[in-house]
Amino acid sequence: MAESLHPCQKLSYATGHYLNDLCASMWFTYFLLYFHSVLGFNSFYAGVLLMVGQVADGLCTPLVGYESDRQAGALRYGRRKTWHMIGTVSVIISFPFIFNPCLGCTENTPEWVGLIYFIPFIIVFQFGWAATQISHLALIPDLAKNEHDKVELTALRYAFTVLANIFVYAAAWLLLHFQLDETGSEHTHLGRQDIPIFRTLALIVVGTGALFSLLFHLGTKEKQSFQLLVETEEQQRDSLDEQTMHSNPPKQLLLWKDWLVEPSFYQVAVLYMCTRLIVNLSQTYIAVYLTNSLHLPKHSAAFVYGAMSFTDKVANGLAVVLIQSLHPCHTQLCCPACIPFYHWVMVTITGAVALVGALSLSSIMVWPIKVRICKVSTSSIQDTSWTPTSEESSTVST
Repeated sequence: MAESLHPCQKLSYATGHYLNDLCASMWFTYFLLYFHSVLGFNSFYAGVLLMVGQVADGLCTPLVGYESDRQAGALRYGRRKTWHMIGTVSVIISFPFIFNPCLGCTENTPEWVGLIYFIPFIIVFQFGWAATQISHLALIPDLAKNEHDKVELTALRYAFTVLANIFVYAAAWLLLHFQLDETGSEHTHLGRQDIPIFRTLALIVVGTGALFSLLFHLGTKEKQSFQLLVETEEQQRDSLDEQTMHSNPPKQLLLWKDWLVEPSFYQVAVLYMCTRLIVNLSQTYIAVYLTNSLHLPKHSAAFVYGAMSFTDKVANGLAVVLIQSLHPCHTQLCCPACIPFYHWVMVTITGAVALVGALSLSSIMVWPIKVRICKVSTSSIQDTSWTPTSEESSTVST
């Protein structure tokens, strides 16, 4: 069996995407809430800013991937780590400005001025996010010494995504909770008085993520380009020899333009797009839903979403473990049985999850969501001996 990657190197690699995970969690969860409810932006302008970010991310991702494959890296530092460094610096210098009011603007400043002000910071942030993500993912085949290492590196990377989401929601809850303790019950809903909260949260996110990025760059050793070229040529030669032994002629590789005439390309693209839409839209709007539709106070809304996200991440982890345990091939190489296996994973697993989601949505139509809200003062909340009576509680139906 091939030599495995050292555990310290695996852990070091996993820390490399933590900054991105922290920023993405805050971006999707609190962006619309911050610009609309805190800064007072028109809902359309807030949506435009979010769209600019997503379009910039979509355009930067393939371009960064293409350039990172072509460039050899700066001063023999490694091409992937070089692009990771560029992306990290871009995120660090731009993200705090997104969750900070327009410098020099007042409440009477036209909204279009703020729109123009924030767009460059959002584009730089999305470029940096894409550069960090692509370079970090591309390091997996460079670092892994066998297929088991690839699976483990991916699992550790996802584990840090879970930790990042929990960290952001816990930090937001603590900041909002302490503010409520200081100001009292008159500021239970979001407004311009919460600008320092989101500014502090953004600085905490960037500072923590920068520390983990530093650990990644210190502990991760990337192979040099010439070494990768030799290994790639050896792997290709071994693959050709194996195909010759089985009397199978080598298959021609598909170019990028060949994919455009493949129907399966569009089938998987629509499936992936819809899946990501469900995840991103629910993450984007659940915070607004909790505060505006259910009228939950702003320290409790962060806790509710944190709990929801926790179940989401745990379920994803368990699903991956289950799928991996059912893998038909017990060797490092893919056996013939793994070809239909992944086909059924894409069809049955995602289809079953969609069916469960549809049933859950149907249950909401039959039994509407209800939240039990207790009418108490802030001082009563701090009294641990207090318990609500039936007269002090009311039910709010949505």
